[in-house]
Amino acid sequence: MTNTLVALILLSLMTTGTAMAQQAKAPEAKAPQAKVTSLMSKDLPEAPGKEALMILVDYPPGASDPIHRHNAHALVYVLEGSIVMQVKGGKQVTLRPGQTFYEGPDDVHVVGRNASKTKPAKFVVVLIKEKGAPVFVPAE
Repeated sequence: MTNTLVALILLSLMTTGTAMAQQAKAPEAKAPQAKVTSLMSKDLPEAPGKEALMILVDYPPGASDPIHRHNAHALVYVLEGSIVMQVKGGKQVTLRPGQTFYEGPDDVHVVGRNASKTKPAKFVVVLIKEKGAPVFVPAE
């Protein structure tokens, strides 16, 4: 009887340990992704090879961006909710409706996220960039 009881306890501990190890290895849930909608694109004849691009970014609650750059002048205007922005070497700021943010062509965007875990945020970005160049470039 004692041997059976010890065997059952050991089996229970082994099973619990295996389950805990499997949970520890489980991948973390990804943060919600931003939805980007192109609103307008316009060649800039006064600046050959350049274009202006206007996009709308919808951040669901808890959304964030990976570290990136735009290789463009980026002018941000917040429409709804609150967003947190920071470029490398700059100060982290929380922006609310009506506030603006600027990123230069050489800036690396190290923080870009919805400030809220429960409310969406929405902002417009105007980019002045090389015609045909990607809008979003992953960076370190």
